[in-house]
Amino acid sequence: MYYKDWGAGTPVVFSHGWPLSADAWDPQMLFLASQGYRVIAHDRRGHGRSGQPSQGNDMDTYADDLATVLDALDVKGAMLVGHSTGGGEVAHYIGRHGEARVAKAVLIGAVPPQMVKSATNPNGLEMPVFDAIRAGVAANRSQFYLDLAVPFFGFNRPNAKVSQGLIQDFWRQGMAGSIKGQYECVKQFSEVDYTDDLKKIAVPTLILHGDDDQIVPIDDSAKLSAKIVKNATLKVYAGAPHGLCSTHVEQVNADLLSFLKA
Repeated sequence: MYYKDWGAGTPVVFSHGWPLSADAWDPQMLFLASQGYRVIAHDRRGHGRSGQPSQGNDMDTYADDLATVLDALDVKGAMLVGHSTGGGEVAHYIGRHGEARVAKAVLIGAVPPQMVKSATNPNGLEMPVFDAIRAGVAANRSQFYLDLAVPFFGFNRPNAKVSQGLIQDFWRQGMAGSIKGQYECVKQFSEVDYTDDLKKIAVPTLILHGDDDQIVPIDDSAKLSAKIVKNATLKVYAGAPHGLCSTHVEQVNADLLSFLKA
């Protein structure tokens, strides 16, 4: 497991989205470290600079890997922050390992409760949506990631200020990972039902989501999670895309800092 561990003070631990790496959190980590916090972020197995094992590319193991990092660093009183798939990882970590090391949680553009349409999630996305993602990864993930970055950051919207740097960095992070790990991770962010995990979250929880998220629609995710988590506060970013940690850096940083100090 590759991880970054910067600074001292109250720990903030970040779990990244698919198919990225800990680098996706650079704007938040740099800011919070400068504010006197300890910031930690790992590359999920099969992603970034962590190992590329054939096995364990599932949410149970992702949560256990996060537990391994927290235990190894003896992290206590942490604020766990998860974006997209990382939000599922944070929720499942708490559901599986409890809150002994956790003081607060933040879910940003997160996939819980469940993305795919099912008997218990009738308004979810149809399975062909996720089959198409798998097909894109398998056929030509390099081009697929370049194309995916556009709606990820909302660059396909009228009058959007397009950053080629963000598109290229999305591609860079995605291509650093394992095609097998990323392919198998699609099932974890789409089919896993995190409802029971959300019910076990008792710490104060902040949920941030853009109402123009084209990847994880807010009505099927954040709005539902906010009703399930006991001590949740939902903050909606008007017009924000899925990649709001990169497009709305100052706003996200300010909200994280405010929640840390609360």
